[in-house]
Amino acid sequence: MAQSAALLTRIVASSICATVQAGKIIRDVLSKGGLNIVEKGKNDLQTEADRCAQRCIVASLSRQFPNITIIGEEEPSSCEVPSEWIVTEADQDVLQLKLPNHLEDINPKDVCVWVDPLDGTAEYTQGLVEHVTVLVGVAIGKTAIGGVIHQPYYKNNESDAYGRTLWGIDGVGFGGFAPKPPPEEKRIITTTRSHSDGIVQSAIKSLDPDEVARVGGAGHKVILLLEGKAHAYVFASGGCKRWDTCAPEAVLHAIGGVLTDLHGERYSYNPETTRANTRGVLATAPGQSHQWYLSRIPDEVKQKLQ
Repeated sequence: MAQSAALLTRIVASSICATVQAGKIIRDVLSKGGLNIVEKGKNDLQTEADRCAQRCIVASLSRQFPNITIIGEEEPSSCEVPSEWIVTEADQDVLQLKLPNHLEDINPKDVCVWVDPLDGTAEYTQGLVEHVTVLVGVAIGKTAIGGVIHQPYYKNNESDAYGRTLWGIDGVGFGGFAPKPPPEEKRIITTTRSHSDGIVQSAIKSLDPDEVARVGGAGHKVILLLEGKAHAYVFASGGCKRWDTCAPEAVLHAIGGVLTDLHGERYSYNPETTRANTRGVLATAPGQSHQWYLSRIPDEVKQKLQ
């Protein structure tokens, strides 16, 4: 790898290749049929694919970047990681990126990488594989700066290959997708498919949507914003975690969108922070007034998400 490249670009470039390998592992586990599902809590499943994909990503990144903090959704494993899971390659295009001065020379101790090895596990177990993403977010200090979103089951029309990797570095650039604006003549809101309740419904209703897209996975929902298929992503619940939003937030901000809690504050992604996004999630596509959406969310919804 080009050691002359800045630490941030090297981490993002390596994460791109690690998520591709994790996506291959996820497809392999499903095709063999041995999901070995564990119920961690209500509506919170874990499969063999989650565990293996995380071991692949964490082992690959920690070997290359031993001084950064890496936090994964799944419990750390002491099992030996197969050598073929260890990724040493890095995306060459990202390595060539020129960074602004404040990102050029960062201390590894200020970097925290948040890993969701399989976002959309419930959908994965139900065969709704197009909802599945692999997420690696790179925070510097408290702020989500770099993000990688890999779709293991994205079908490339020009070849028989599966998989697509979207990435972004806030203030620097993005790749793997072509941003599109959402339609002007209607408002489409995306929200949870499996964690709905009265508060979630109240928040959605307040935005007077023409359509509601109920899909799995925070990564998948933000992809709808990136590609102009929804105007906003609203989740009035404390049900998602920092590893769900770090990567999507960075990619969305890289193209001019916004992701905050329902009070309009950005989440903190330093290692000491709480894991749960207790104040809900509001994300808006580029060109949308984030403030307008915030102002429409009822106060009683916000009060329940303190």
